[in-house]
Order: sequence, then C-alpha cells, then structure tokens
Amino acid sequence: MTGTGLTTEAPRPVEPAVLGDVPGWFWDLDRHAFDWFLDRQEVTGLTGDLLELGAYLGRSAIVMGRHLRPGEKFTVCDLFDSDAPDEDNAAEMHMSYRRTLTREAFETNYLAFHDELPTLIQAPTSVLADGRVKAGSCRFVHVDASHLYEHVAGDIQVARAALRTAGVLVLDDYRSAHTPGVAAATWEAVFNQGLRPICLTECKFYGTWGDPEPFQRELIRASGGAEGCRVVTDTIAGQRVLRLGGAPSPVPFFPVSRHHDRIAEQAEQLAAEHAAERAAGQLAARRAAAAAARRPVAVARRVAADLLPPVLTGALRRARRRG
Repeated sequence: MTGTGLTTEAPRPVEPAVLGDVPGWFWDLDRHAFDWFLDRQEVTGLTGDLLELGAYLGRSAIVMGRHLRPGEKFTVCDLFDSDAPDEDNAAEMHMSYRRTLTREAFETNYLAFHDELPTLIQAPTSVLADGRVKAGSCRFVHVDASHLYEHVAGDIQVARAALRTAGVLVLDDYRSAHTPGVAAATWEAVFNQGLRPICLTECKFYGTWGDPEPFQRELIRASGGAEGCRVVTDTIAGQRVLRLGGAPSPVPFFPVSRHHDRIAEQAEQLAAEHAAERAAGQLAARRAAAAAARRPVAVARRVAADLLPPVLTGALRRARRRG
C-alpha cells in the first residue's frame, strides 16, 4: 500500500459469506437507521443519487447499494490504497487502516452482494468540490472519511452542495474521544451553516438542510422504528434533537452473499475433517493407553524369563496354560 507509507504487500481479500464478514464499524443500530431513512425516502417518493465519502471495506456501502433504484447513481469516493494528500492524513491512515484498506478488498466485498460496482472515485474527497457530483442530485450522503477538522468541514460543504433540500446527511464519529475534529466540524455546520439535526446515535449524526420535523415526528410515533429501540428528545439552542438508542430486535435482515453456499459447504467439509482427525486422535490415545496398561505385565514376563531357572519358568508356563 502506498497511501500508508508501508512497503509490505496487503493481504489477499477474503470473500464474505454474510454482511458481518465484512470488517468495519457499522453497527446494527445504524444499519437500522440507514434502512429506515432510505426506506422512508422510497415511500415518500423522494428520488436522487447516493453518495459516500470514505468507504473503508464497504460494509455501509453494501447496505446503501441495496436501496439504489433504477435511474439513480451511487458514487463512492475513497483514497483506498492511494497516497494521502498531506502528512497528517497519511499518519491518520497509517494508524487506523495500515495494510487492510485496498480498492481490491472493497470491490471483492461489494460484488459479493451486488451485481455491479458503484461509481468509484479513488482520490481525496476534496476532489468532489470540483462539481463532478451534480449539485442538488443526492438524497442521501454518508460522510466517513478523514477525522481531521479541515477535511471534514470540506466534506460537509461537498455534501451540502450535492444534497436535495429534503436529503439526509449522515456524519460518522461526531462524538468519539479520538475524533474532536469531526465534532467541531459537525456542530459548526449546525450553528453557523443551517444544518438541522434529526437524530443522533452513539456513532452517527443524522441531519438535513430541509425540515427535520417530519422525520422526527415519525421516529417518535414509531418508537425508533423497530422493536428494542428507544427515542429520547433533547433541545440544543432551540432545536429539537432526538437520541436514538437501544438495539433493534431482530437484527436488521440482510441477504447472504453470492458466495454463502460455497463457503458454508467448505466450512462443513472442514468441520468434518477436523472431527475425523479428532476421532482418529482419540482412538490412537485409547490404544496407547491400553498398551501402556499392558506394558508392566509384558515387562514382568520378560524379567521372569531372564532371571528364573529354566525348570521353574517351564513349570510356571504349564501352570498358566492349565489355568
């Protein structure tokens, strides 16, 4: 990988059987929230493209891609294994991703669940400021690239230009202790740039430059939209903000990958081979134990044959045969 400054070759991507096999930090509550917002857009008839800035190995992109409708475009922008644009970003990539983040790994994971790749832009997210994403074309934008304030602030401006009025912006890591730059950029957009919060999860901020009230009203009425979820209402600087918590039950459904049956069959075969090896090992252990139990008798017989007079040894053998 060149972007991290490492010269060792990245590991070969492993095909996933289920979504959980794709590495990443996209938890069930946010999977549910993504589905809830994207399903709502379909129900309300809001059309538009999808955009993700920062994809890692594709877990959230795979979920977003399932909501892509005919005539819409899904664009993913990530450095993958390219050089970082500055030293701070290079250090961040080296610390967080090391050798795992490659375009090949993303493509392997995404194509396990979808027939076609999204439009991939392998470059710093700042290149999107040149207008290659059409203004007002997107209904849903997920920002999860750099954690550096300057980069996140720029990504928010890219998202603002790309989103339709009723579109939804999702910002990752808005409150983590190791990502103060994301928090600064997020709340700066709220207080100074018209971004209006809809709801917060432990990991992500959901907002809009449109009216958040219809989203909030439905989330409250549906108690978070799933069994096991809860909604708490807060007010920040006169704006209502919902906090979405709990754990959706059951876990949000997602179809298995195209490799699932083959991987499951291989796993069953491997388990059978391991079981046979264990059985063979146990049989060998039992035979060894039986041999060890017989060994003192055999040794005693050899000692007797070596030490006793021939006449007495013969008498003992005849007595043993008669017995």
